[in-house]
Amino acid sequence: SVPLLQAARKRNSLNLLELSEAELEEQFVRGDGPGGQATNKTSNCVVLKHIPSGIVVKCHQTRSVEKNRKIAREILQEKVDLFYKGEDSDVFKEKKVSEKQKQEKKRRAKENLERKKLFKEMQQLDKE
Repeated sequence: SVPLLQAARKRNSLNLLELSEAELEEQFVRGDGPGGQATNKTSNCVVLKHIPSGIVVKCHQTRSVEKNRKIAREILQEKVDLFYKGEDSDVFKEKKVSEKQKQEKKRRAKENLERKKLFKEMQQLDKE
């Protein structure tokens, strides 16, 4: 089973719960990770908290504060939707579908590998 909050960040979701700005608490902090001086001197990492549910999202994907704010809100909206709707959420359903597709692709690749091995073995027997 997929942990609910890890299913967030799927873009094709349509029926998400709306967030009001009154329910959000926003902070700008210094980001972490690679980037050296550019990262250490600017506070362009956005930390967004949904007060009623207590869900916190930290976004430092770009150097732009505006883009990070937008991305953080999208991620938070999906996580809040998952939190309240659970398995009925579109985000969760999309994650399940993509997981099934991934497993099917893996299975087909494994079958192809087995066929290739058998073919090589048959060629070896023909040569002898």
